[in-house]
Amino acid sequence: MRGDEFLSPVRELCMTVLMTPDMANFAGNVHGGAILRLLDQVAYACASRYAGCYVVTLSVDQVTFREPIHVGELVSFLAMVNYVGTSSMEVGIKVVAENIQTQTVRHAPAFKPETTTDFRRFEAAQKRRQQRQTTASPVLDAGQA
Repeated sequence: MRGDEFLSPVRELCMTVLMTPDMANFAGNVHGGAILRLLDQVAYACASRYAGCYVVTLSVDQVTFREPIHVGELVSFLAMVNYVGTSSMEVGIKVVAENIQTQTVRHAPAFKPETTTDFRRFEAAQKRRQQRQTTASPVLDAGQA
C-alpha cells in the first residue's frame, strides 16, 4: 500500500454470498428477508469501514425485488458511499446474482462508476437526504417523551 491510501478511507465494498437452502422461502426462492439482512450487513460494513467507527442504519429509501434469487446462486452486493454529511452518510448497493452452473449474471450494473458518475450520485444522494430531512418527524430524547 502507498502511504497516501491511508489518508482516504475506502468507500467501496463488495460482498459475495452463496445462497443456501436455509435462506429459501416456501416457493423455493431466497426469502426477501434474507436479502434485506445481507443488504444491511454490507451497508454497515461499507459505512463503518469508511467512517472508522460503528454506525447504525437509520432508514432504507427503497428496495425493489425485480426477479427471484435462487438457492445455489452467488449473490454479490456492491456497496458504495454516495454521500457523507457531518453526522450521516448514504450507502448505495447494487445486487448482482450469478448462476454458477451457467455463469449467467442478472441484475448486472449498466455502467462502471467514473468521476462524473460519482459526482452525479453524490448530488442525487444530497437531494434524497434533503427530502428525508424535510419529511422526517423529529426524534425525541428519552427525557422529552
